[in-house]
Amino acid sequence: MSALAPARPAPRRAGTRAPALDLTGTGHLLRFALRRDRVRLAVWTGSLVALHAYFVTALSALYTTPAERQSRAALMESPVSTMMAGPGYGLEDYTVGAMLANELVGWVAIALALLNVTQVVRGTRGEEESGRADLVRAGVVGRHAQAAAAFCAVLLADVAIGLLSALVMVAGGLAVPDSLALGVATVLLGAVFAAVGVVVAQVTQHARGAVGLGVAVLAAAFLARAFGDVQRTHGSWLSWTSPIGWAQQTRAFVDLRWWPLLLHVALAVALLVLGAWLAGRRDVGAGLLAPRPGRAAAVPSLRSPAALAWRQQRTALVWWSAGLGLVWLATGTYLEGVEDMVRELSATNPQVLELFGGRDELVAGFLAVMVRFGVLLAAGYGIAAVLRARGEESSGRLEPVLALPVSRTRWLAAQVGVAALGTGVLVLVTGLTLWLGAVLVGVTDPGPGTYLVAVLAHVPALAVHLGLTAALYAWVPRAAAAVPWALLAFAAVVGVFGPLLDVPAAVAALDPFDAAPRVPLEDVTAAPLLATAAVAAALWALAFAGFRRRDLPAV
Repeated sequence: MSALAPARPAPRRAGTRAPALDLTGTGHLLRFALRRDRVRLAVWTGSLVALHAYFVTALSALYTTPAERQSRAALMESPVSTMMAGPGYGLEDYTVGAMLANELVGWVAIALALLNVTQVVRGTRGEEESGRADLVRAGVVGRHAQAAAAFCAVLLADVAIGLLSALVMVAGGLAVPDSLALGVATVLLGAVFAAVGVVVAQVTQHARGAVGLGVAVLAAAFLARAFGDVQRTHGSWLSWTSPIGWAQQTRAFVDLRWWPLLLHVALAVALLVLGAWLAGRRDVGAGLLAPRPGRAAAVPSLRSPAALAWRQQRTALVWWSAGLGLVWLATGTYLEGVEDMVRELSATNPQVLELFGGRDELVAGFLAVMVRFGVLLAAGYGIAAVLRARGEESSGRLEPVLALPVSRTRWLAAQVGVAALGTGVLVLVTGLTLWLGAVLVGVTDPGPGTYLVAVLAHVPALAVHLGLTAALYAWVPRAAAAVPWALLAFAAVVGVFGPLLDVPAAVAALDPFDAAPRVPLEDVTAAPLLATAAVAAALWALAFAGFRRRDLPAV
C-alpha cells in the first residue's frame, strides 16, 4: 500500500471539519482498479460490442426486403413482445435500425446494469468487507476516493462499449446520428446504474446484499418500462419513470430526439450526490442498515458444508427461478400463433424455416429452440454457481472451514452439488413454465410430459458444462473464469443458429448439447446421452482428484 500512499496527510487543526467531498488519491486508485479488473472489463466490453455486431449483421442478412421486415413488425405488436422488447417505435416502417432500437436496447440495458452495479459494489463495499479498504484508508486517501475510482473505472468501460457499438452500427450501414445517440444512451445508462451501485454500497454491510438491492432497482426499472409500454402505444407515464424507458424514448432510427438522455445525466448526478452524502454518515466497514443480531450457535440445519453452500446460493436461485419463469411463461404464450407467424415470415424469408426444423413441424421446432435457449441459460447459472467455490477460496474463507473436521472432497461436493441442484431446478422451471404459458392460451398439445422430456434430455450436457468448470477450478483455477463461458458462448451460436450457418458436423460435435435430442422434433436415443454422461462423470472425477492434490489457496 506504500505505493499508493507514500506519506501521511498533515493533521487537521483542532475544531476543523473534514471536507464534504474528499477525493484525495482517486487517480492512484483508478489506475489500480483498471489494472486489477482489466480482464473482466475487457470481456464485458467485447461481449456487448459483439452482441451489437451480431444483431446488426443477422438482421441485415435475414430481413432484406420491406415485406420481410414488416412481417417481423407484426410479431412485435403483441402485448407480450411489447413487454419483453420496447414501446414499438417505427413498426409502421420497420427498418433494421428500428429493430435494433426497439428490441436490443432493453436487453443491453440489463447487461449494463449488472456490470455497473456489481463492479462498483466490488470496488467499494467488497473492499470494505474484505478489510482491504482499511489498509488503503490508512494512507493519503480521501473518504470518497474508492467510490469515485470504482465509478470512473466502470464508466470508462461504458464509454468504450458505447463508442465501439456506435461504430459497429455505422459500419453496418445505419445512420450516424442515430447510432451515436444509442452509443451515448449506452454510456448514460451505465452511468445511472453505476451511481445506483454507489448508493446501495452505503446501505448494507455486505457486498451480496448491496448487489441484491441493485438488482431490485434494475427489476423495478424493467417492470416499470414493460408495464408502461403495454398500457399505451409508444409508452405511458409509467414508462417515463424508468431510465431504460428514457433510452428507448430517444426514438432512434425513427424520429431521433436527444433530450430524454438529459434525464440520465440528472439522475446520475443526483444519485452520486446522495451516495456521497450517505458515505459521510456511516463508519467504514459498516452499513446504514445495521445487521440483525444472529444466533449464538448455528441451528442444526446449518452445521454442514452443504447447508452453508445452500444458504449462500439460495437467494440467487430464487431470483433466477422467478426471472426465467416469467420469461418462459411469456414465451409459451407464443405457441398459439407460432405456425401463422413462422409461415408468414418464411413466405419472404425461407431461411427462417431452417431454425424451426421445416415447414411441417413448426410448433415442435419452436418448442425445441426455446428449450435450447432455456437450458443454455440454466448452464450459465450453473457455471456461475460452481465458480462460487473459487470465490470462497480467494477470499480466505475456505481455509478456516478445512481446519475443521471437513475434508476437501466433502467441501467441494457441497459446493458443486448445490450448484447442480440449482441448475436442475432451473431446467424444471423452464419446461413447466413453457407448458403453463401454452396452456394459458389454449395450446394443450403436446402435454407436460413432452416438455419435461425435452428439458431433461439436456441434463447430461449440462453435467458436462458444470463438470468442466469444476475440473478447471481444481486443476487450473485461472482458466476456470474464461474457458467455461467461451464453451457456453460457442454452444449458444452453434446450437441455435447452426442450421443457418452450415456448421460442419465435426465442429458442432464440440458442443455438449449437440448430443441432446431436440424433443419433440427428434426421438430420444440412449447411446448419445450415455456417452455424454460418461464424459461428464470423467470430468467430475477429474475435478475431485485435482482438488485433493493441489495447494490452497491457488487463486
